[in-house]
Amino acid sequence: MAKINILVAGLGLIGGSLAKGMAKDKDNHVIGYDLNEDSLKFSLMNGIIHESSTEFAKAAKRADCIILAAPISETISLINEINTIDFNKSVIVSDTASVKSPIMEAAGHLSNEKVTFIGGHPMAGSHKKGVQAAKEHLFENAIYVLSPTKEDSGSKVTALQEILRHTNSKFVVLKPDEHDEMTGVVSHFPHLIASSLVHQAKKWESTHSFLPKLAAGGFRDITRIASSNPKMWQDIFYHNKGKMSVLLEEWIEEMKGLKFLLDNNEKEKMITYLDKAKLYRDGLAESEKGAIPSFYDIYVDISDQAGAIGSVVQLLANENISIKNIEILEVREDITGALRLSFNTKEAQSKSSKLLMAEGYETMIQN
Repeated sequence: MAKINILVAGLGLIGGSLAKGMAKDKDNHVIGYDLNEDSLKFSLMNGIIHESSTEFAKAAKRADCIILAAPISETISLINEINTIDFNKSVIVSDTASVKSPIMEAAGHLSNEKVTFIGGHPMAGSHKKGVQAAKEHLFENAIYVLSPTKEDSGSKVTALQEILRHTNSKFVVLKPDEHDEMTGVVSHFPHLIASSLVHQAKKWESTHSFLPKLAAGGFRDITRIASSNPKMWQDIFYHNKGKMSVLLEEWIEEMKGLKFLLDNNEKEKMITYLDKAKLYRDGLAESEKGAIPSFYDIYVDISDQAGAIGSVVQLLANENISIKNIEILEVREDITGALRLSFNTKEAQSKSSKLLMAEGYETMIQN
């Protein structure tokens, strides 16, 4: 059986992670394209790709599938270049951009009959960047959005999903505008808000020099995404600026309403406001679909000593209990801190709590 030639154009975190997983499959031959020769050398040396190229058109002609993992503006340029390539076989082209409308608009002008374009967006990432941070399991259990340009491209969508099977993602087919509105609400807009909160803290630091030492816990969690790549996010905001502007306008009106509740001491209305937010955030709204998938948490008190976290994790591993997420809370020198452990099921939550309590740990279940 002939190998599938896959060209990954753009070897950053996303492209590198996709390439790394596909390169593990013996049926795939992965070619990496990037203008950064250091990224190409690193990718070759670490088995992320099988072959490197700095000539996009030449590598594209050999490909059965092309994954465009470059920034949005560069991806649009590559789509335009693809339209000029004289392919001698059919090729599936996809992208990884987090804004779909401008990509799909460019793809809509493709006249090359050999090309089937299917928009893509693997909804996972990291605070790290570059191919050095690539992980083949980065997209495991993450939503992977696909947006076909043609209604009759079902077989091609299936073929692309097969090529991307190593991601272990949950594939969802969405229209570009639907995708951009939803990612705008739950991904792009929160980044703007996180950045604005950091700027607010920076301004108040001139009044309270001790403020940075207090900026931990919740503030650190809610502003974590503000540490992401600024140039990449500017590109995202630019290409989704229409929806960002609408969301900002809505947010301003929301804040005006919240300010009114505070200024007028509307106690019951404030409780209702916060309660509704909690219910939806926790996945318990009337629709039974919250803003964030439900996890089952327990808090574990631990001492500040070497191996304390490892001991907790090993106890659960010995019982084949899988931890979905682990977070260190309130750990200060020489005093007891806490771990927040998250599980996929209530059963795992309950079993873990009982097991740790039996070993002398103090635990609390988060309801």
